Amino acid sequence: MHSDARAPLALRLAAFGGLIFLLAPIALIFVYAFTTEETSYQWPPPGLTTKWLAVTVGRPDVWQALGLSLKVAAISTTIALVLGTLAAAAVSRSRFFGRETISLLVILPIALPGIITGISLRSAFSLLEIPFSTWTIVLGHATFCIVIVYNNAVARFRRTSGALIDAAMDLGADGLQTFTLVILPNIGTALLAGGMLAFALSFDEVIVTTFTAGQQTTLPIWMLEELVRPRQRPVTNVVAMAVVLVTFLPILAAYYLTRDGEHTAGAEK
Repeated sequence: MHSDARAPLALRLAAFGGLIFLLAPIALIFVYAFTTEETSYQWPPPGLTTKWLAVTVGRPDVWQALGLSLKVAAISTTIALVLGTLAAAAVSRSRFFGRETISLLVILPIALPGIITGISLRSAFSLLEIPFSTWTIVLGHATFCIVIVYNNAVARFRRTSGALIDAAMDLGADGLQTFTLVILPNIGTALLAGGMLAFALSFDEVIVTTFTAGQQTTLPIWMLEELVRPRQRPVTNVVAMAVVLVTFLPILAAYYLTRDGEHTAGAEK
């Protein structure tokens, strides 16, 4: 139920203050992306310039890191969409021994600290003598991307009427037709929202990547190294500004895709 009563002034001021506290550091990223100062962060900036945009575009290391991040995020999201959807379908549409245990184990990777997941994966790769590569990063990211998709899909599966599925099959639809004509239209927005959130989280993930990347450099790792050993410091802020936009848009789209339902994307995480 929604109340038409206006919130007290103190509550509104507190909410406004909370937004400032959260968004002010992000605003500084945008400001410092245009500063004329190359080696330090001064406030206020001594001047503003757009030259760092062109400098960033001309840096090949930025493009290499960006390409790797996009590749890893795309593959991880694809794996998550397939495995997360199948796991959600099994848990929500079937009853079998150990179902609740499996559901708990599926969401466990995102409940654990990232450093635990990273150390575990690195130990497993070393034990199995798997060389670090793009695929080890993908496997690391897929562990939490699957959870994102699973949480969105399982909530929507539980809202999809089993009677509707049974009626489709009684009318002669086979398994593929039932999935494409009945189930997929009902869970499509949840999968799209989950995929967008998984892509955004994979794109800017640092901790697990640090343990699984080897010599590979994703964009967040590149940014971290640039902050430790700065070279043209505003370039890092230009890249950070781009990352904010890249990750904000999928999350915003995921919110609008699921806000009319009972479950908001990612609400169970």
